[in-house]
Amino acid sequence: MLSGSCNCNAITFTVTGQVRSISNCHCGQCRKQSGNVWASAVAEQANITITGTPRWYRSSASAARGFCPDCGCFLFWRHDDETSMSFALGALDGPTGLRIEKHIFVADKGDYYDIADDLPQHEH
Repeated sequence: MLSGSCNCNAITFTVTGQVRSISNCHCGQCRKQSGNVWASAVAEQANITITGTPRWYRSSASAARGFCPDCGCFLFWRHDDETSMSFALGALDGPTGLRIEKHIFVADKGDYYDIADDLPQHEH
């Protein structure tokens, strides 16, 4: 089980079951919302228990981003047509045992940094 929270602890969450697609997202929306690259993993929504009430920002016609309405921490991303949801690795408490597997949306990467590892890079 993984557990995490926002900065002010108004939103906490636990993740059970399989975690997949552990990635760094370089898209413009993630960079703006997080301040840089957004590191996340994916689990089935049924395996993510959220305590507190995140606010959901409709970032596109088909997806929403969940954040704490008090401290503003960007915690979740979900697509309307999927049963899974992404959660912020940076919000997790303690050791996770997880490792970044890939980079996504590298076509939108900021010009102020380089990707300096040998992990797979996906344009989208």
